[in-house]
Amino acid sequence: MDDKLIMNNYLLVLKSTVEVFVHGTLESSNEDVRSTLKDGLNEILTCQSDTFNLMTEYGWYEVNNIKEQEINKTIKKLEK
Repeated sequence: MDDKLIMNNYLLVLKSTVEVFVHGTLESSNEDVRSTLKDGLNEILTCQSDTFNLMTEYGWYEVNNIKEQEINKTIKKLEK
């Protein structure tokens, strides 16, 4: 297993974990639990951002910019 595959898998795990923490935070009725989950969510988001930045730096995660024409097209669809 190479570094790129490991980092890609780690990024996928982080994304899935974010979903769990978001839902847990939204559904918690106890303020202490909610606070703990929010803190965990922030940590995971930081890890995700760091991992994404590192992968981008190594060229392992390609970012494609969307053309302004496509953005405007989508906005017009949503305005209908």
